[in-house]
Amino acid sequence: MMRRWLFADQLGPHFLDGPRQPVLLVESKAVFRRRRFHRQKAHLVLSALRHRAAELGDRAVFVRAETYGEAVRGLGEPVSVCHPTSRRARDLAHRLAAEVLPPRGFVTAPADFTAWAGGRRGLRLEDFYRDARRRHDVLMDGAEPAGGTWNLDHDNRQPPPRGADKLAVPPPPAIREDDVDAQVREDLDRWARDDGIEFVGRDGPRLFPATRREALARLRHFVRHRLPVFGPYEDAMLAGDPFMAHSMLSAPINLGLLDPLEAVHAAEDAYRSGAAPLASVEGFVRQLIGWRDFVWHLYWYFEPEYRGENRLGARSSLPDWFANLDADHVDARCLADVLAGVRDRGWVHHIPRLMVLGNYALQRGWRPDELSDWFHRCFVDGYEWVMTANVIGMSQFADAGRMSTKPYAAGGAYINRMSDYCGGCRYDPKVRLGDHACPYTAGYWAFLSRNAAAFEGNHRMRQPLRGLDRLGDVDAVVEQEAARGTP
Repeated sequence: MMRRWLFADQLGPHFLDGPRQPVLLVESKAVFRRRRFHRQKAHLVLSALRHRAAELGDRAVFVRAETYGEAVRGLGEPVSVCHPTSRRARDLAHRLAAEVLPPRGFVTAPADFTAWAGGRRGLRLEDFYRDARRRHDVLMDGAEPAGGTWNLDHDNRQPPPRGADKLAVPPPPAIREDDVDAQVREDLDRWARDDGIEFVGRDGPRLFPATRREALARLRHFVRHRLPVFGPYEDAMLAGDPFMAHSMLSAPINLGLLDPLEAVHAAEDAYRSGAAPLASVEGFVRQLIGWRDFVWHLYWYFEPEYRGENRLGARSSLPDWFANLDADHVDARCLADVLAGVRDRGWVHHIPRLMVLGNYALQRGWRPDELSDWFHRCFVDGYEWVMTANVIGMSQFADAGRMSTKPYAAGGAYINRMSDYCGGCRYDPKVRLGDHACPYTAGYWAFLSRNAAAFEGNHRMRQPLRGLDRLGDVDAVVEQEAARGTP
């Protein structure tokens, strides 16, 4: 059996063809020289890679090298590799004469996605998601969706419980670091001290699974204890509860420690047994066989130049306070707390990413490619394939609607409704001018003013543009926001 080269995001058993297959694992230091990754992301990836090497024992050749090419050429035998998750890695595998197999770790096959997408004027998640549900027989009762409806988003958009500091769910199982983690931390300290390799963010205890055993434990705990509450509050934010009822599974799934269908079937079983409501299960399933697969396939389906799209002409570079996760110098309570979450954990859930971080960048006209790279480097679950469509297309609307129908821009009223951030903030979400003007409220109107011409033909933007026309102080708002520094 040919030796299987596993990248560090291909660490589960489903990337091998049998229990005796020999394996090559490579730890490349050049990866960390090229980009300034979050310290906890670097720790998680190296810990997962080294734990997998220890599990495989004599079956694995584990090489620590400067580059992948150096390690593979030095092996002196042919290797196969499951389709890598980036164009750079795929091209490298071809250059090294590896046998490149079809991708694993995703649900819908590339040929099936291409057949679905071909000839469509616009590619929309909802259409793809319904096709995937049918194709893979997930949450289906015969030919009809379970419960008689495909989409239960209307049940899953509740604000946080009034007066609550935290959701009434048990925390996810704690991670116990071991000798592998201690060695990783020592090596990263030495790289930073002696090799000039720079990181962003703070070191901290490992919060996410680095082994399949840890990932399965977290999946079981989520399905049993957190999934029932997940749906209603999946879009809500609480300053004192960064994890809410989210699964915390994105990082181990993206490392390849879990097959996404494992999680999907576990959630569906909970619904079928009456242990979890349909709305929560449908919302979770949508994230995996819907959105996750959708952005994966768009990464390959769209042209390579897609990651440079910038149809709204956003030209400002990320400011230093944002790039360096300097949350202590931010006054806006929502942005300060979310940026601190990235700094301290390398993770916040999807609504802070989209409606606090992405929304602010969209309003300010920051370069989409720089923002996508920032998300890739600073999040423990961030990869190029994850962030390209998520940031360029969805968050920043830089593709002018190829994958979404409107920009995800919102003022302070949205954040006030879906979180407890606005209480105690120096800014007022109802105010758009003056010392107490909310940077999101004022920024929203400045964004619309700057891009009004680009949105004229978008029917979903007609009402916001009519609201803009009714503002008598829009010029003053635009001037104020152009001059605003750190919010």
